[in-house]
Amino acid sequence: MNRIIIKGGEIYPIISDKFCGDIYVEDGRITGIYARGQEIPDFDGAITYDVSGCCVIPGLIDGHTHLGIFEECTGKIGQDNNETSYPVTPEIRGLDGINPNDIGFTDALRAGVTTVMSGPGSNNAVGGLNIAMKTYGSIIDKMVIKSPAGLKIAFGENPFTIYGERNMAPVTRMGVMSLIRAMFMRAQDYKRLKERGHIKYRDMGMEHVLLALDGDIPVRAHAHRADDIVSAIRLKDEFNFQLIIEHGTEAHLIKEYLREKNVAVAIGPMLTPRVKMELKNRSYDTAVELARAGVRIAIMTDHPYNSVDQLRIVAILACRQGLPQNIALQAITINPASMLRIDDRVGTLERGKDADIVVLDGPPLDINAHVKMVFVEGKMAFNADSDL
Repeated sequence: MNRIIIKGGEIYPIISDKFCGDIYVEDGRITGIYARGQEIPDFDGAITYDVSGCCVIPGLIDGHTHLGIFEECTGKIGQDNNETSYPVTPEIRGLDGINPNDIGFTDALRAGVTTVMSGPGSNNAVGGLNIAMKTYGSIIDKMVIKSPAGLKIAFGENPFTIYGERNMAPVTRMGVMSLIRAMFMRAQDYKRLKERGHIKYRDMGMEHVLLALDGDIPVRAHAHRADDIVSAIRLKDEFNFQLIIEHGTEAHLIKEYLREKNVAVAIGPMLTPRVKMELKNRSYDTAVELARAGVRIAIMTDHPYNSVDQLRIVAILACRQGLPQNIALQAITINPASMLRIDDRVGTLERGKDADIVVLDGPPLDINAHVKMVFVEGKMAFNADSDL
């Protein structure tokens, strides 16, 4: 039985105000959180980490990356994030392309990022299935929290530029919409035939799309421009699936509509130049205005387009532009967890959740605070004193 105590830190549960106390962990799960002065049960055999004077937060969550599937330092041989043999590939699974030895996993842990979503890129109108996973481990199948965690679709210039240059569909926004709509219609027809026992062979792509149509996973839509976001919502209404907008560069321009439609937005990357027209209106105001409007937001890096270890930095910069600190912390913890439907395991410090815990030597949104220790499911995954 593996028991640890993280003792004496200033605890940020995320779901409530901070307080000083102790966290008890047994076999990878939080078994108790006790404020200073509370009666504490016996915990024989536990290893105690005294973190007095430090801040303790849940492991950070990057709700949109290509970690492990778009590897660093490898060139094209490690870029598995876009299966551009055809523009509609719902049969693709991100799980099958992730290399847990990608150096980005080390960067993530050193920065306190213990969970990420990773998967296909945005070159295809339909990219395939993504995955929610821990950043600590060497066997990807043991790192999985949820697979699949969503169905990737993409709007705007990426798909119609990639295929337009080949004189293939799509070459316009209308073409992108038609391909995605046709896929959902085929899936509806496939489901009817399947229910009647009229199919001889399973169609892997259609089986994946049915996961979204049946509500088992959300559809995650790459969309920067406001009109593309509205198009994604139009499909959501037509086919009745849960929608998460990824990037959302112009989402603040339609914030009331997003709130009306109950659509959450994962914002980023923020530390890149405006290298294409869709990024013209990129601003931290997006996060601030969406939060004020009551739209649920997450902040993400889109690693490797921004490095995964910059996640907390982006949240800090958003605060400097007016995003409240509590919202910024939620945007890199519980909000991406709930968008990924893994908030029963990660995103807050609560009894029963995974012991993914980060210890910093200052407040979590202080630019001068350093990550001192990172625990993933109760195991020490990074210790600044021994890993430097």
